[in-house]
Amino acid sequence: MVHVDQAQSQPRTSGTGYRVTSLVERARDGDGSAFEELVDLFQEAIFRMVYYRTRSRMDAEDLTQEIFIRAFENLSKLRDLERFRTWLFRMAINRVRDFYRKKRVLGFFRTVEDDTDADLADVKIQDDPGALDHIIRQEFWQQVKSFSNMLSRLEREVFFLRFMDHLNIREIAQVMDKNESTVKTHLYRGLKKFKENSTLLQLLEE
Repeated sequence: MVHVDQAQSQPRTSGTGYRVTSLVERARDGDGSAFEELVDLFQEAIFRMVYYRTRSRMDAEDLTQEIFIRAFENLSKLRDLERFRTWLFRMAINRVRDFYRKKRVLGFFRTVEDDTDADLADVKIQDDPGALDHIIRQEFWQQVKSFSNMLSRLEREVFFLRFMDHLNIREIAQVMDKNESTVKTHLYRGLKKFKENSTLLQLLEE
């Protein structure tokens, strides 16, 4: 079950942060191998983030590749190298929005299609086993889609950035270009609606 006091994820070690910053600096200076290391570090997280919102492995793979291409092309525009992770997530969210805008589909989740089970079974995501064991279940995704429709756009973005993408409050604020107070407000509203969804809670607790 999701708890309010889980709203802050464990901070990354300073050593890891320094390594990322160093790689970003080298990549910005034209070091291709440094950027490849950045891709290795963040590719799984970005793929997972996109997949949660498209529910299509093929689309998620294509979009993830496009996101990293755009990141490489725009790396020179990143002024605060320490914010590479949140900059990358913001780019990913904008790309997903563009994807749905072109398809004229509102929201993050598309209608369940006949090949959903095949797609889900083919995706291997390692994360919290208590929740992700249900990701391959169509019933779970139907409930997630139903729950997401209960949320406003900002509530949905904040909720899924926190509990699906595991960003903390500060990172979410940076990704969404909002202040932390606004993020917390929408997070607690989303949590309240989540706790009122008995069917989804039961699936997560099983």
